[in-house]
Amino acid sequence: MSDKSVREAIQVKDPVPSPLGNYSHAVRAGNLLYVSGQGCRDPHTGTEAGITLDSNGKVSSYDIKVQTEGCLKNLERVLKAAGLSFHDLVDMTIFLADMQDFSAYNEVYTRYFSFPNPPARTTIQAAGLPGRNFIEIKAIAVFPN
Repeated sequence: MSDKSVREAIQVKDPVPSPLGNYSHAVRAGNLLYVSGQGCRDPHTGTEAGITLDSNGKVSSYDIKVQTEGCLKNLERVLKAAGLSFHDLVDMTIFLADMQDFSAYNEVYTRYFSFPNPPARTTIQAAGLPGRNFIEIKAIAVFPN
């Protein structure tokens, strides 16, 4: 692939949750990989990690640490399909349903990105994340030359 504006969707063979819409999990453009927002749905069951449901099937509570782990595992699967790892990430955007969850999510995030030169990161509050996700993570990675 040349560094021109050629785009290529990455085919992920490792199980990842099916997209909830018409999009690719990741698209390569030149030497960059753009990864769509990853939620915490389990690829086998389709259920979001870390949620407790009431008798009506509505979320009564959630564990943002478990949800963060789920998002990062799904992100790792997509990166692996492209031949990359967390070390190849250059930018991440984290969407939280509630900014009160920042400290707990950051605790998990720090375990994954405690290496030198972690990616740039922006965390924002976003209402109405898809599914029963209380966190979503999108990222940009760079392919080594």
